[in-house]
Amino acid sequence: MKQNITLSLDRDVLKKAKVLAAKKDLSVTRLLAEELTKMVYEDDQYESSRRRAIARLKKGVHLGGLTVNRRDDLHERR
Repeated sequence: MKQNITLSLDRDVLKKAKVLAAKKDLSVTRLLAEELTKMVYEDDQYESSRRRAIARLKKGVHLGGLTVNRRDDLHERR
């Protein structure tokens, strides 16, 4: 479901936004809607990637090295 918003912009910014939108054959409304949608999508992707990366870091990675024994096992004292 779509919902309208009201936006106040500086007059010079609005003029430049109209030119930019015209270059892309879009209305200013459509230009802003597409850009905001893109920003939200990219933020969602970033957060998703961040959560996956943190989970991988917490899990750790075995790089194939030897298992380190405890000091007491290596230097068994009798």
